[in-house]
Amino acid sequence: MTPTSLKITLDGSAGSPAPYEQLRAQISGRARSGRLPAGFKLPTVRGLAQELGLAANTVAKAYRALEADGVIETRGRNGTFVAAPGDTSAREAAAAAQSYAERVHRLGLSLEAATATAADALRARYTA
Repeated sequence: MTPTSLKITLDGSAGSPAPYEQLRAQISGRARSGRLPAGFKLPTVRGLAQELGLAANTVAKAYRALEADGVIETRGRNGTFVAAPGDTSAREAAAAAQSYAERVHRLGLSLEAATATAADALRARYTA
């Protein structure tokens, strides 16, 4: 399985929207279509700015607009992530799932072992 990537392309021709608007629109469109799944970790402002050849303030402006729209969420030092659509409980569940995925990856568990562990915990909780 290939990891999801951002693959942002900017059009610098005359008459095209400002770079921050192009960035905002591409991330928003991909998040809303599901091409960027909830919990997907976005690059840092500086990292994405360097990758795209933009000023950090331009990327920060796009991230602020996306956060105001509820498309992304910043989790302090943990980074910036695509927000779960819908209500707060769905967002919290997506954040918990992302944290679990990061933790089991650091622990070296396979996808199958991590999935089985989560399924066992859920079965125990829902049948208790």
